[in-house]
Amino acid sequence: MDLTQIVWRFGLLVPAIVIHEVSHGWAAYALGDTTAKDKGRLSLNPIRHIDPWGTVLLPLLMVAVLGFGFGYAKPVPINPYRFKDYRKGMFLTGIAGPASNLVLAAVSGLLFRVVGGAGLLGQLLFFFALMNLVLMFFNLIPLPPLDGSRVLPLFLSDRAMEAYHGVERYGFLIIVAVLWLLPSFLNIDPLGWYIGATVYPLLELFTGL
Repeated sequence: MDLTQIVWRFGLLVPAIVIHEVSHGWAAYALGDTTAKDKGRLSLNPIRHIDPWGTVLLPLLMVAVLGFGFGYAKPVPINPYRFKDYRKGMFLTGIAGPASNLVLAAVSGLLFRVVGGAGLLGQLLFFFALMNLVLMFFNLIPLPPLDGSRVLPLFLSDRAMEAYHGVERYGFLIIVAVLWLLPSFLNIDPLGWYIGATVYPLLELFTGL
């Protein structure tokens, strides 16, 4: 890709990340937790949410190397003890971010079908759908600090929850191993298999490609 393509693909990813994070805050607010609102994090202003590594450097590098990417913004603060039901509240706030990316992907995919694949607008819509789906499914991996770690506990028994909490502390190390160590040293790419089995079928459904 040339520099122009890298810039516009990166530019598409930033609003997807910001909307993802703001959706967590709005879900928490709807459930009675005003923490995000009190700290001014329900805004769509990217400056309020940018994390230098997760929102800028990581997605920019991924877009330049892979053609698409994912990233994260500064986590929107929530206080789960304000929820009437702790597990349900964590589930709903956790799923809100990926759900927002699903909606964005579906809308951009349908618009892509309307305008067609030719021209810059078609390319923008296609890659916006792709990036939102990658962001959605990556965040649904049930390891902290990803959103899946908030979603999974709703389906676990108390005993299973205790075992899960024992693994949670190693979540970041497991993610690093899956992303870099396994592909580099063992030529095993579980993330690639996962993306292939989840992202691309939905991308085809939404865009028709």
